[in-house]
Amino acid sequence: MHMADALVSPAVAGTMYAASAAAAAYSVKKVKIDDLDKKIPVMGVMGAFVFAAQMINFTIPGTGSSGHLCGGMLLSAVLGPHAGFLTMIAVLAIQCLMFADGGLLALGCNVWNMAFYGCFVGGVLIWKAMTGRKMTRGRIMAASVIGCMAGLQLGAFSVTVETLLSGITELPFAVFLGMMQPIHLAIGLVEGLITAAVLVFVYEARPEILTEHTGKAGRMSRKAAVAVLAVLALVIGGAVSLFASGNPDGLEWSMEKVAGTAELAAEGGIYQAAERIQEITAFLPDYAFKYSDSAAGTSFSGIAGGVIVLAVCIGVCVAIKKIRRSGGSSGCLAEKGNSEEGMR
Repeated sequence: MHMADALVSPAVAGTMYAASAAAAAYSVKKVKIDDLDKKIPVMGVMGAFVFAAQMINFTIPGTGSSGHLCGGMLLSAVLGPHAGFLTMIAVLAIQCLMFADGGLLALGCNVWNMAFYGCFVGGVLIWKAMTGRKMTRGRIMAASVIGCMAGLQLGAFSVTVETLLSGITELPFAVFLGMMQPIHLAIGLVEGLITAAVLVFVYEARPEILTEHTGKAGRMSRKAAVAVLAVLALVIGGAVSLFASGNPDGLEWSMEKVAGTAELAAEGGIYQAAERIQEITAFLPDYAFKYSDSAAGTSFSGIAGGVIVLAVCIGVCVAIKKIRRSGGSSGCLAEKGNSEEGMR
């Protein structure tokens, strides 16, 4: 559901950048330092896993369309909504800048559509409500499917609203909405089943990794469970990605049904500037070597992208810890100074 720049006007793009930035700032403020201390490696590995999983487009039978994991619900269930949202931002930003997947101007929209709903609707309202009292495999599976379907429906609806407000006349709102919602309902169902499989594995292997866990004893050590997920990320990105469906994804499929093409043109200096920036930063455009269709480019992209996401997520964690702790120290010093002044 990565939107291209041509689907959004500068005004809508700026608004969605502001909304996504506000949600990111809130997440930085709310994420717990103690959680980051424990979850730094998990955050990096899960970010790499979601990056790799997003490379796997699965066919939606009977439609000629395909879909892929978004990952917001999955990350939120493992990391919590705030750390999960920040991880999703890292994944989407790296996809945009280094692989030209999704437009740079549309990045704020993509963060909102693909990360916000999955993390804060699927991961908070649905995951916590369904697993908070008593976590079981059945509850995990139900929460995963319902959360993913709800998040994707909201994301698909937002795409149609953003194109409407951007004045994209090639995509009439009612017709475009009528295509987007049903196909993303099917995609959400498959994403929910994939998410459920991963979360049930984590629950059986090391349930304490999950948010809202019940304290059930796991079959693996924490390090072993994280190591398995890391290996899966490498295998998915480096090998399984070669077998991804070539069908258009839900957004492209809907655009082709409505407008007859998945590639709309946009004119203006800001669009050209965004395109030039991506041409410079995208060293593996479309997850392939430049000027080559070799399958090795896809494998390299899956592995390299996962490693970069892991490194960025760890860097974000370290930066947040330093910022939060330095702010806390300043507050303590100020409070101490006020106390001494009062004693005088």
